[in-house]
Amino acid sequence: MSIVELKIPVIGESVTEVTLSSWLKEDGAIVELDEVICEIESDKATLEATAEQAGRLIWVAQEGDDIPIGGVYAKIDTSAAGEASSTEAPAAKEEAAPVVETPVVEAPAKDTYASGHPSPAAQKLMSENNLSAADVVATGKDGRITQDDVQKAIATKAAAPAPAAKKEAVAPAPAAPAAAYSRNTTTKKMSRMRRTIASRLVSAKNNTAMLTTFNEVDLTEIMALRKKYQEKFVERYGVKLGFMSLFAKACSKVLMEMPDVNAQISEDGKNTIYNEFVDISVAISTPTGLVVPPVKNVESMNFAEVELSIKALAKKARDGKLTLDEMSGGTFTITNGGVFGSMMSTPIINEPQSAILGMHAIQERAMVVNGEIKVRPMMYLALSYDHRIIDGSTSVTFLVKVKELLEDPVKLLLDL
Repeated sequence: MSIVELKIPVIGESVTEVTLSSWLKEDGAIVELDEVICEIESDKATLEATAEQAGRLIWVAQEGDDIPIGGVYAKIDTSAAGEASSTEAPAAKEEAAPVVETPVVEAPAKDTYASGHPSPAAQKLMSENNLSAADVVATGKDGRITQDDVQKAIATKAAAPAPAAKKEAVAPAPAAPAAAYSRNTTTKKMSRMRRTIASRLVSAKNNTAMLTTFNEVDLTEIMALRKKYQEKFVERYGVKLGFMSLFAKACSKVLMEMPDVNAQISEDGKNTIYNEFVDISVAISTPTGLVVPPVKNVESMNFAEVELSIKALAKKARDGKLTLDEMSGGTFTITNGGVFGSMMSTPIINEPQSAILGMHAIQERAMVVNGEIKVRPMMYLALSYDHRIIDGSTSVTFLVKVKELLEDPVKLLLDL
């Protein structure tokens, strides 16, 4: 017997442990070289692990187990590599013999917590393609829905002909009366990414002297600019001119003028590290949690380059394909709670950075402009900052400067 141990590879300097989120091959199954056998969840993404040799798979870790880097999660008995082909040979010889069809009674599938539940990668695909568990035929272990199952369902959905006519709605059968009260609880292990996010947020609250200052910005000129040049911008660059690039460029300009807001405190707490560049981390919501990959050297980019970079990072984040290099760094963060309808919030600093800007929903409000009441598209801005390195006057000045650039974008375009 020849046994090959499968170990968790080194994923990055900051990653010391991962979670085995789901097995895609059963214990004892015959696997081929490079066949996907399980999904592993790190702090930042879900990865697929493949068989390093052909043979019989032997589980060492169970679903939900936390495994250190270099730890063994499975073994492969390579002496069993030829079993699949050898067991199929006799069947081929017997094909010529007459076959009498007899009814086959299948053993009931093992009903576990995994039954009908998708793996993380499968859940992401289902969300992107508006599929529910009822639309997918589960073939994974204990009825789990795998990524391959979802891809088959997507192909089936695309090939299905459109219905000829809409049938009359049939009234649903009356449901059985529900219990008057429910006292049930469900316990579910937090994903590794969610645990990491929780740990970092608590660290930021406990280890920084965080305060938040607020202001509001009139987006009349920004919206007029986008409306006037949007079509030509898309035609030339292949991407829309969004609010994020305008806010990122405004922040980068002011950050270069006010280096304290773009700086950070050293790990020993005795020095200030000033960055002569602006890497703006952009908060992106994904099915597995919030990630903040940075757009690097924003101060040297034009608007189209910023938009294309954000678009590429967002796609990779939602596909779980961000590399560790793409996730590392950042000198300042922008988060846009307005896309979810938030009117006001106090964003938490993304350590070791010293400040974060929160954008919010745009609402038309009555404003006094030159002695007249006018309806204007207004947005509240929030700047959370570390008071250990940024003074109150500095934070207020920073936010006012950003506001002025956004309300008069010609200054931003002309670098005034």
